[in-house]
Amino acid sequence: MWAVPALVALLVVTFDQLTKLWVVHTLGPTTMTNFIPIIGDSVRIAYSHNTGVAFSLFQGHPELLTVTALLIVAGAIYFYATQLPNHRRVIQLIMGLIMGGAFGNIIDRLRLGYVVDFIQVGWFPIFNLADSAITVGAALLMLQFLRDELAQRRQHRDEHPLTSQ
Repeated sequence: MWAVPALVALLVVTFDQLTKLWVVHTLGPTTMTNFIPIIGDSVRIAYSHNTGVAFSLFQGHPELLTVTALLIVAGAIYFYATQLPNHRRVIQLIMGLIMGGAFGNIIDRLRLGYVVDFIQVGWFPIFNLADSAITVGAALLMLQFLRDELAQRRQHRDEHPLTSQ
């Protein structure tokens, strides 16, 4: 129940922290002065500090955000252990993505007081691999819930054909 999420989370944290170290070393120490174009100017690597949360909201409250992030992680672990079908491999992978992303950003907050962001896509706010893991994990979890709900409805319809019409 815990091995797969722990391994996925460890991989996410490792890649997240390594990419952030590379970006700081390559483009630092000053933020938003040097860039590495990936696809013209629409997709590029750009070193940025984020003292807020996703989309740079709630800037300037790193201690509060760190405590909030830790509480959310604790809640997610509790939810995984008590409410989710944690014996299913897909749920284990999803939770590993979410936990790894959360821990990657928490490490930045504790170590630096801000989160290192570096992926810039057009007008979209700058983000990092940890943010991506959280977003992809959350989207996959919602899709899995939807898929499970549809399967339950199909099963109910097949078992009770007269009451389903």
